Amino acid sequence: MQLVRGSDPAALECAGDALRARGEAGLLAVHIHYGSVVAVGAEAVRIVGSVLVRNEDVFVERAVRNAAAFCDRIHAVDHQSSDRTWEILRGLASELDHLDVRRAAHAGESHRLLERYAGTRTWVIGVDGDELFDPFGLAVLREALLGGAHADVFRLKAHVLNCDELDGATGEARGWMAPPSRPVTKLFNFAAVEAWSGCPERLHSGTVVFRQGYDWESRRNLFDELRWEADPLRCLHVCFRRRSSRDAESEARPSLGQTGAYDRGPLGVLKRRLGRAGLPPKMVELNRSGRTWKQEWYARGPRVSVDATPFLAR
Repeated sequence: MQLVRGSDPAALECAGDALRARGEAGLLAVHIHYGSVVAVGAEAVRIVGSVLVRNEDVFVERAVRNAAAFCDRIHAVDHQSSDRTWEILRGLASELDHLDVRRAAHAGESHRLLERYAGTRTWVIGVDGDELFDPFGLAVLREALLGGAHADVFRLKAHVLNCDELDGATGEARGWMAPPSRPVTKLFNFAAVEAWSGCPERLHSGTVVFRQGYDWESRRNLFDELRWEADPLRCLHVCFRRRSSRDAESEARPSLGQTGAYDRGPLGVLKRRLGRAGLPPKMVELNRSGRTWKQEWYARGPRVSVDATPFLAR
């Protein structure tokens, strides 16, 4: 085993690339975690976080912190925020040496950062600015993944509470549980694919080349096996809460898939103004109705309340 220490994430990444390129003495894996580059002779499991945010300065710090210890590396892309999101991400990057932050006009940059992990024993977790994972549950899940758990599937789905009420004083959250609302996939096994490219945003659609024995439906639903309280991947999804200091009030924002605003550069803006965003018919219909994807899919079933204190712990 070889070990290189340092405080500069870019320098550590370069050191890791150099060790990978040498490929000597059976070197199969290089991992970067909390200030160290470790090269080992057998490929170990690693966990990478992927953050894509725009105008999320209310919850983004908590979202990143909750997932930080779970991940060996985090790639965060700010999609040209106009609130304090970028400032918050830069502050976190100065504190967390395994967090890489950058700004991009096109949301697809968030997935291009992940393409190199295809075909390696890497789990990728997607973290949005309105998604608060349980850090205590993630600690349990990390040990399981490093031990080889769930390697037989491509995707993990878990319980999600789509929250419209959050009481910081009592720690109570209320909203709609998924299921029966639509569950989301937040954790992907990149060892199941040879390549995954062409995504308009990270971990969405694109072209996937699967390894033998895997396909898009190779998944495990943790909510079928565990209760909310015991689900290590459970998520408090504050999608119906006020998410930016620029927001006038709580609202269910339309998703990127609904707006088609993947490209915030001049060409992308022009295409949308000309009505050439290329939206699927379902999204066009939603826009005409004045409803959002979240209202349509994330507010189903009875309203429930849960203890949110694990997600809000400082």
